[in-house]
Amino acid sequence: MKSFKPIYVIAGKEYSLVNARCRELLDELVEPSQRATGLFNADPKEVTAADILDELRTAPFLTEKRVVAVKDADDFVSSNRELLEKYFDNPCPTGVLVLSVNSWDARTKLAKKLPNVGKLISVEQPKRWQLPQRLIQYTKDAHSKRLSKEAAELLIELAGEELVRLYSEIDKLALFADSEKTITAKHVEKLTGHNRLYNAFAVIDACLAGDAGGAVEKLRSMFASDKSTEFTVVGAFAYHFRRMFKAKVLLDEGLNTYEIAKKLRIWGNRDGFFAQLRKMTLKQIGDSLEQLAATDYAIKTGRTKPQVAIEQLVLKLATGSNVR
Repeated sequence: MKSFKPIYVIAGKEYSLVNARCRELLDELVEPSQRATGLFNADPKEVTAADILDELRTAPFLTEKRVVAVKDADDFVSSNRELLEKYFDNPCPTGVLVLSVNSWDARTKLAKKLPNVGKLISVEQPKRWQLPQRLIQYTKDAHSKRLSKEAAELLIELAGEELVRLYSEIDKLALFADSEKTITAKHVEKLTGHNRLYNAFAVIDACLAGDAGGAVEKLRSMFASDKSTEFTVVGAFAYHFRRMFKAKVLLDEGLNTYEIAKKLRIWGNRDGFFAQLRKMTLKQIGDSLEQLAATDYAIKTGRTKPQVAIEQLVLKLATGSNVR
């Protein structure tokens, strides 16, 4: 029989991550077959603190414990602090209280009592450099597959840095890879990146043809057709320009287009890729990458909106004003 704490507090600013961790904990605490009688999801806006405590003290039926989950519990905790303090002093031995909150002040009496009777689970969005290993581990644990480091990096670039979204993409990739034991960058490009990379290619193609209106129209279609574009558009453009930069360097080193395509895994529209490459200098490509980095920083720090920022970049590229 797996041991459990009578009280768990899951705290974190990232709502989606806190919810995901809460689901994981509930899966650990309650078997699916026992959910009907062993789990009570309490909405703090609809039930009172007394109702929740009564549920915790209700004798379990066909289960070893009664789990009560209270999500978005910040206001609930603030309004019922004294009552909760008394419960923390003497929790029901067959009940498990799970509270998910945005913040958990370590200075309060309640927080100081928690280590004696329960566990605080702090949830934070991993740093960018931590994400590849998190994805590799998740792929192994959830799907018994290997995720290559290259595939993990590419997935982050194309899908953004939100962990829950990345886990969802891994789930899709695991199905896509089917019986293959390793999820590779090729899988990511085909499934996650295909539409985004194709659309980014089309926008850049219009820019290099000097068709600013067409480029902006294609870009706006990207945003209209996929709500996640605001999180992924910079990555899709950066990925394409980085490949162009590497290809340009390899051309200068004397490699032919076939060798470069094989080395950089350019499988689709190879002729179109090298046609674009012939229209840009290495400096222009480098300048575009610098502007994408600045755009990414401005978006992440809230200084600009993704669609506005990327439209400005596209217009610069289309008019040639990105060349210094």
